[in-house]
Amino acid sequence: MRDSLPISVRVLLVIAAIVSAGCNAADDRVRLSVFAASSLTESFLELEQEFERAHPEVDVQLSFAGSQVLRLQIEQGARADVFASANESHMAELVEARLVQPSQTFATNELVVIVPEDNPAALESFADLWRATRIVVGTESVPVGRYAREVIDRASSAYGGEFAAAVRAHVVSEEVNARLVRTKVELGEADAAIVYRTDAMASGSLRVIPIPPPINVRARYPIGIVVTQADSTRSIDFVQFVLGEQGRDVLRRHGFTMEEP
Repeated sequence: MRDSLPISVRVLLVIAAIVSAGCNAADDRVRLSVFAASSLTESFLELEQEFERAHPEVDVQLSFAGSQVLRLQIEQGARADVFASANESHMAELVEARLVQPSQTFATNELVVIVPEDNPAALESFADLWRATRIVVGTESVPVGRYAREVIDRASSAYGGEFAAAVRAHVVSEEVNARLVRTKVELGEADAAIVYRTDAMASGSLRVIPIPPPINVRARYPIGIVVTQADSTRSIDFVQFVLGEQGRDVLRRHGFTMEEP
């Protein structure tokens, strides 16, 4: 009977069989759920591709959000195999609660000020930040917001308390992750924002103003394996991949730095 079918129908049946086989093959892959801080988006998307190329039997599924949100989800029982945080304290709480195995620092980051290309506040250096009338930072619970507040506090000793007070007074919005902070500036809804250097590098429509090293902070990114009943072999493989030279190369391309032993 099949031979009597029109050629076009037979072709469609073959294509459908191939697609079905591909779907079944994909379904047979081992699922690996990775929770990662939003500032890791571009780098971990590339790491996902590289890891799956080396481990075709694994399907890496990435979930990005603020570190505090991901921590809460893990505490509430969300299915995750690996957690990569932008903040050591969120990871430490999970390790102490025995929800995540002891973690390792895999990358570091620092903060910068970003402004729109037309730079409406005419900022030339970090010392000018007080002149911006619309400043955006992260909320106090999100790492990028906590680090931004630390930078502003440190600036008091260099530029005086009036500088820090003026910067705080000009904060018009607090966002729940670094990506949303950057978006406010990209949309022209802010004159300046404090974000990670890697987030600034990922955008082609912003100007970057460095923060002096004595004032800046170094954000350390820990990665750990979530404690589950499942086989952790693939989780171990992924963490080792991130910590290995190939993973470090990817992270460096996206602007992260490494702590040398």
